[in-house]
Parts: sequence; C-alpha cells; structure tokens
Amino acid sequence: MHSKFNIVAPDQGLAAALQHKIDQKTKPLGALGQLEQVAKKLGLIQQRLDPQFGQPHLLVFAGDHGAAKAGVSAFPQDVTWQMVENFLAGGAAINVFARQADMHLAVIDAGVAHDFGKRSGLINAKVAPGTANYLEQPAMTVEQCATAIERGAEISRNLFANGCNIVGFGEMGIGNTAAASLITHCLTGVSLADCVGRGTGLDDAGLVRKQGLLEQALGRYRAAGGNNEPLAVLAEFGGFEIAMMVGAMLAAAEAKMVLLIDGFIVSSAALTAATLFPALADYCVFCHRSAEPGHQAQLRALQAEPLLDLGLRLGEGTGAALAYPLVQAAANFLNEMASFESAGVSDKA
Repeated sequence: MHSKFNIVAPDQGLAAALQHKIDQKTKPLGALGQLEQVAKKLGLIQQRLDPQFGQPHLLVFAGDHGAAKAGVSAFPQDVTWQMVENFLAGGAAINVFARQADMHLAVIDAGVAHDFGKRSGLINAKVAPGTANYLEQPAMTVEQCATAIERGAEISRNLFANGCNIVGFGEMGIGNTAAASLITHCLTGVSLADCVGRGTGLDDAGLVRKQGLLEQALGRYRAAGGNNEPLAVLAEFGGFEIAMMVGAMLAAAEAKMVLLIDGFIVSSAALTAATLFPALADYCVFCHRSAEPGHQAQLRALQAEPLLDLGLRLGEGTGAALAYPLVQAAANFLNEMASFESAGVSDKA
C-alpha cells in the first residue's frame, strides 16, 4: 500500500515570500488571525503567491456497518440508504450548504446495503453491501480494505484530471461514529471511553451500551493478536466509506490538492492516512470542531486547529461546506487586498 502513494511535504521555499506578502497587507501584523495561516498553507500547497481554486468538489462517501445491527447507533441501518436518497434528491443539509458555497456535490456508494441502480450524482464504487460485524469478526478483509482505498484514490485522481484542486470530504453511514471511536483509540492511545460519544443522539443508557459493545469488539481484536498498525485497524473496525476516504485523501494529497476535512468520522480517515503518510496533514484544512469527544483526541494527534466551532455533529461534510467560504476568504485577501505600498498607506514606524 505504501508503494502506491508518494506524498511529500510542500516545498517551504515560498514560505518567506508568502509571509512577507501577508504581513504587507493593509492591516496590523496577524490581525486576520487564523485566516493568515490558511492563506500561507494554500500558497505552500499550490506553490504560488496567488492561490486559485478550480472545480471545488464535496464528496460524500456512504457505507453500512455490520455492527449497526447490534445497537451501536440510535438509528436503524436503513437510514443510510434513505439518506443517500435524500442526498440524491437534493434535500439534505449538505445539499443546501454545497449549493450555497457553489461546490459540486458527488455521492459515493462505497458499500451501502441497498441497490440504487444508475443514478445521476451517484458514483457506484460499492465494495460489498456493508461490512461484517466487528463484534464477531473483522469488518472487512485485507483485500476489501485495499479495494476501497484504491477506488477512493481513483475518484480523487479523476477529479484532479478534470481540473479540481480543492476537495471536501463528507460521509454517511449508520454506526460510523462507533467505528471512528475504535480507530481513534487504536491510533492515538487515548482511552476508549474518551473516544466514544452519543453519535446520532444516544441517551445515557444507549451510550453505556455502545461503550460496552466497543470494549467487547476491542477485546476480541486484542485477544486475536490485533495491533495498532493503521491499515490493520482500518480493516478490523472501519467502514467502506472510511477506507475509501483514506484512499481519496492520499491520492488528493499526492496530487497537491487542498483537502477540506469535516468532523469526527472524516477525521478518523485523515488520522489513518496521516499515520501512514505524515505529510498528508500539510494538505489538510480542518474545518470544524465536532461535538463528538473523540474528535478532540484526533485534532491533538494531528496538531490541528479547526476553523469553526459551532457544536456541529451532523457529518455529511456539512462543516467542510460551511468552512469553504472562509478558505476562499483566505485566498482572496492574499490575492486582492492592497499592500501598504500599493495603497499609499503608511506602515507602522
């Protein structure tokens, strides 16, 4: 798997020139806060002093989880395919926000337990109709995991070939906060209890049940000699949508695209990808801080400071779509804002 991707950190040769350009804008030093850091990151990713966005896309990867039937979620598994239908009909939150941000939205069937047929706006990359139940066996085989990663990579490569250089990531899959919790625990070492949240709205009893089931799954994996190697963990507990996002992120970073990272589940894919290739994080803009407790562990591990903190916990890529205008603002001030010299404004003495 490592041989399939070549991800190198952006050349820092432009860093001083970018910082100088930012500092010479008609504002006090650092006055645009985090937007200045984003602007510099965009310039370094694109290796230019005037970053430009082409064909911005938001990809929503959907997949079902075998463990969902065991009660790790407040919602039944059928909600996954029903929400995909909602996406395709244009009625979900992500449709609204993607339209508002003028982002192309594509929905990917990575492994939903439903046959959608050929549909406009749907990419059929289904590996299997849902993963196995990781309470009893690995969620996917090593081969299935590799297939999902490769199909995700192919999606990003196709986008890049068609002029896309910025891509947001979203997901849909009943039970996937549980999978993300297990992945986060294994890859960060943070206690499982601190990685497990209410997901789609579990009550106190449901949260206790979810944690107990995840402890059971972890115990089975450890008893079988399971380690914390990222691809092994991904195959053991992940969903096809998470594995496919890993591949899509790796190929996007390899192509030097800007990656807009949504919340907890998307960040579990980013954490997996960045554990394999640490330079991946240099291509990521972390869009929001999820209300899921495990997201804090992910952000710490990735040394990431997200743009928004709105108490979001919806998924679908909604945080990425909402943050995209801020990323545009970072590029626009760098490209369009006057410098002290060009505006004839006196710099500080």
